[in-house]
Amino acid sequence: LPPALTWSLLAPRRVPTVPVKNLTGSSPVNPALAGITGILMSAAGLPVCLTRPPKLVLHPPPVSKSEIQTIPGISHTCRKTTKKQAKKGKTPEEVLKKYLQKVRHPLDEDCTICMERLSAPSGYKGPQPAVKPDLVGKLVKCGHVFHLHCLVAMYNNGNKDGSLQCPTCKTIYGVKTGTQPPGKMEYHIIPHALPGHSDCKTIRIIYNIPPGVQGPEHPNPGKSFTARGFPRHCYLPDSEKGRKVLKLLLVAWDRRLIFAIGTSSTTGESDTVIWNEIHHKTEFGSNLTGHGYPDINYLDNVLAELAAQGITEESLAQEKD
Repeated sequence: LPPALTWSLLAPRRVPTVPVKNLTGSSPVNPALAGITGILMSAAGLPVCLTRPPKLVLHPPPVSKSEIQTIPGISHTCRKTTKKQAKKGKTPEEVLKKYLQKVRHPLDEDCTICMERLSAPSGYKGPQPAVKPDLVGKLVKCGHVFHLHCLVAMYNNGNKDGSLQCPTCKTIYGVKTGTQPPGKMEYHIIPHALPGHSDCKTIRIIYNIPPGVQGPEHPNPGKSFTARGFPRHCYLPDSEKGRKVLKLLLVAWDRRLIFAIGTSSTTGESDTVIWNEIHHKTEFGSNLTGHGYPDINYLDNVLAELAAQGITEESLAQEKD
């Protein structure tokens, strides 16, 4: 052999150890690919370090009934879904009137609902509301302008609960409610700490919604719906901010905003109970799926999501009233 080639074969290899993980198949990395990589590296004379992947911890250690505590400042430990109806006797026009100012000379710009010019009649082609198609209104808080005809049609196509949400900036007028099906929400303290919150115990929330039949407010009235994965266990730190989040989640539950009936983004199943834009932590002792701890931004993020649904500290005072 040439001297240079002989030296390269005999010289010590200074290649760093490369770990090959996920051989158990518990992560998105294909375990077969990881195994093949290890074989090829070994055949090439490269050192292979086999390591175990982190373990998914969905639930806390067993908790006895005597260890479960009520949450100071929050009455009861269970709440069932309530269904708040819109005030009777008010037409959509009467409901929206308190949120609007009439615009006599609209600017030459588009109505973002029908995409026709505000200076022209509404282009909405569905069932015709009892209001002239050329009237224009401005929402009093955010200032966005629409055909009154379009706003009434949008209200009629929604939950008709006495509230309105601006389609441009999502500002909420009135009290927004959802279409969450009947169920039960339990909440209490367990004597274990979450990762990243070793200085306090844990608030455990248990949601339970059974399958049933869709009502008139749901996508397919009269058709049955499924409810997969219930009871669902969720976790918050038993800190001042964690208790604040729980209080606001109770308002969201009462307003039927935590769940909805729709199509699952994970399974593709239709007519099933799904989460409704308020994220929860369902992983107790790890964060492999992104739904666990530690997560230093979670409490602030969920407070922002609740606010987007119209649920803030002011809502707590409204509920007491």
